[in-house]
Amino acid sequence: MNRIRIALIGYGNVGKAFAEMLLRKKDYLRETFDTEAVITAICTRRLGGCLQPEGIDTKALTDDMFDRSLDALAIIGSGEYDVMAELTPIDIMTGQPATDHIRKALSLEKHVITANKGPVAWHYRELRDLAKEKGVSFCHEATVMDGVPVYNLAKENLMGCRVTALEGILNATTNFILSEMEKGVSFEDAIQEGRRQGFVEADPGMDIDGWDASAKLTALMNVLMDVQITPMDIRRTGIGEVTPEDIEAAKRQGKRIKLLCRGWIEDGKPVGVVEPALVEEGSLALTMEGTASYVTIYTDLMGGVTVIEHPFEPEIDHTAYGVLSDLLRILTDHSRSVQ
Repeated sequence: MNRIRIALIGYGNVGKAFAEMLLRKKDYLRETFDTEAVITAICTRRLGGCLQPEGIDTKALTDDMFDRSLDALAIIGSGEYDVMAELTPIDIMTGQPATDHIRKALSLEKHVITANKGPVAWHYRELRDLAKEKGVSFCHEATVMDGVPVYNLAKENLMGCRVTALEGILNATTNFILSEMEKGVSFEDAIQEGRRQGFVEADPGMDIDGWDASAKLTALMNVLMDVQITPMDIRRTGIGEVTPEDIEAAKRQGKRIKLLCRGWIEDGKPVGVVEPALVEEGSLALTMEGTASYVTIYTDLMGGVTVIEHPFEPEIDHTAYGVLSDLLRILTDHSRSVQ
């Protein structure tokens, strides 16, 4: 039986859910790929690194198994893995240190999976080209809409199509807040309810101000439209100035306010916009409730193709599945290189 070794750089909710998913699907991996997937390294910012080339029993993992002298770059430099999964928190303003983690792993001819949208939003072309040069995979399905196959839909099922534009609701937090405000809930109470449900961060500013949506739109445009932009190039307006009066005025017109993301090419240059917009009766955006999201990919040969992500509990499993699906793709594409 083959063996594929995985290093997890970051071990928060997504990393733990992914580790659990690997255990649940171990028989599937054996039967389908004749492969055993083992986690050989885990690194966290708080605890340091745990490196066990024979495999880590994540069910028995305790804090005292970590070595504080082993940071992420040391774990990555060890080479005791075949696939590195970059699962650290995003820095939307720089894409670091995740980009350095990915760059180092690729340079060592290791496959890379990332759930961190920062490197794709800031350095996608460089990392894509480095992966090609080294003959390894750079996978990033979990960076936008969690595990919904957006990138791979375009790459694999819309082959030969040129993506001409993108549109969607990409930030679940703002969509939830706006949906709650339509019910008469205050802005502040909507945030508190989102925190109670576990998907709103302690500081929701990156969502409310449109940065998260801008990073996701940037990543989609960089990958699917083959442009080279950063989140700073997106014309961005958040929902902080949307008032209950605005919500009621939209209702009277039979419309709703949604934080829409749109990207297109104009005069040969990429244009990306994230802003609250009035959506009309009959539009798909109008039907998006709570934490639902969608993206429509407009192409030259197939017109618009839409993918919708419906709310699902626990939502973190969506992201973990995105990481797993990338691992399965690596096993499919590079089975001969697995030890």
